[in-house]
Amino acid sequence: MGVPERLAERMSMAEQHEYLHAKFSRRTMIRGGAVTLGAVAGGAFVPGATAQAAVPTARTAPATASVDGALVAPFGRHLAYGTDPRTEMTVSWQVPVAVKKPFIRIGAHPTDLSRKIEAEVRTLFTPAGVGASGNHTQYYVHAKLSHLKPGRTYYYGVGHQGFDPAEPHLLGTLGTFTTAPAHKAPFTFTAFGDEGVSYHGLANNSLLLGQNPAFHLHAGDIAYADPSGSGQTSDTGFDSRIWDQFLAQTESVAKSVPWMPAYGNHDMEAWYSPNGYGGEEARWTLPDNGPDKKNLPGVYSFVHGNTAVISLDANDISFEIPANLGISGGTQTKWLEAQLKKYRASHDVDFIVVFFHHCAYCTSTSHASEGGVRQEWVPLFEKYTVDLVINGHNHQYERTDVIKGDKVAKKLPIGGTAYPETDGVVYVTAGAAGRSLYAFSAPLSYEGNEHDVDSVASFVNVKGGKQNETVAWSRVRYLDYSFLRVDVTPAPKGRLATLTVRGIAESGDQVDHFTVARRAK
Repeated sequence: MGVPERLAERMSMAEQHEYLHAKFSRRTMIRGGAVTLGAVAGGAFVPGATAQAAVPTARTAPATASVDGALVAPFGRHLAYGTDPRTEMTVSWQVPVAVKKPFIRIGAHPTDLSRKIEAEVRTLFTPAGVGASGNHTQYYVHAKLSHLKPGRTYYYGVGHQGFDPAEPHLLGTLGTFTTAPAHKAPFTFTAFGDEGVSYHGLANNSLLLGQNPAFHLHAGDIAYADPSGSGQTSDTGFDSRIWDQFLAQTESVAKSVPWMPAYGNHDMEAWYSPNGYGGEEARWTLPDNGPDKKNLPGVYSFVHGNTAVISLDANDISFEIPANLGISGGTQTKWLEAQLKKYRASHDVDFIVVFFHHCAYCTSTSHASEGGVRQEWVPLFEKYTVDLVINGHNHQYERTDVIKGDKVAKKLPIGGTAYPETDGVVYVTAGAAGRSLYAFSAPLSYEGNEHDVDSVASFVNVKGGKQNETVAWSRVRYLDYSFLRVDVTPAPKGRLATLTVRGIAESGDQVDHFTVARRAK
């Protein structure tokens, strides 16, 4: 429950925030069990507004007090591409208390930050009685940058009244980012899912930075503030403060590398909005070219160099965890086909990479495969010869052979090459970013420790429950913390462009590698 729509249309962000604080006191929450999102109504935010807390909380000063901005340091910086990664970037961050006049400075050199742009505050209020904390208010700040130059590195600093990153003593707080190139050029990107807050997540992030990725894909289940993950207000253990820890943990990478998430089941925080994404909309600003920003804010696409990337929301088609099943009314699948058709016809795009949370093909003993994905999207992946599908959900690394029609179209050993135009699609589960690991029913098989098996007993989640299956497509199985590195190499027209895909363990060891090759346009 939030601000009634008829009122929200006439209220500022600060007024909405005060309304919700007054309506949902701690006593009301304990008695009625209601939950609410502060400062956000129907996913709509007021650009440039700064919401002040209406009552004292554990994380904010009293409304009558004034906090010296010089004592408030921004944290949790994270970048995201805009719809056009060549010219658009969003810089987001947090502040621990409400600040005045937040802004970003940007320039081509750390001593030239004369361009100053106003930022937008999105205030997220979580009342006592919702999960583990008392009243908790989070302040997320976003600055959208446009008209940037392709392939250019920019310096930036974030601040507010009393804290100016251009001051000499604050130059150490500056960050950098690089826009996508205007033309095809080699680049690297990384990917994983199911991170949460842990030493393993921190270790993977440190290793990620060393890969020098152009961007990073997070295939859902981002912070695990909701450890239950069923997308219901009855979920137990929710703690909104986990997001503060998570964004601090990832800042070392995300402050310079666009961090592009898809939403998983643990990202449906049902207390904030009917679709569960009200909290996510406060924290992230993602490309706005998806089919349904109201219900599916985590669905979008972008192009970097010769590679198109599509983020999907598998909660919309999940039989296993049906909280948001059917929420798009089929519009997501229609949009997906339109995107695939457009990119496959584009002379500028060679490769199409799709990432989302629930696995199309996995033999984990926990979640295994999602029948909704196989039913709705796999036929489209095959029709438009998608080059690589990346999933999370299962906390392990698993890679398939080349698949077409739910069967092995071509065996793909470690070091092998797939040709999607003729062979089929390769699926990688990269869900071992930091959360506790799952298990396999078959022996482990990875680079340096190969144990091929003819078949693996598993199951697929279908409408009505689990359906057992015996599969032959499970080629690589590794059970430790890891992530995915993909090196993209363009080629002249008519020659073979390649994706070199590597599974990298937390130790730095390579546990898998294969190549996807396609004739360049």
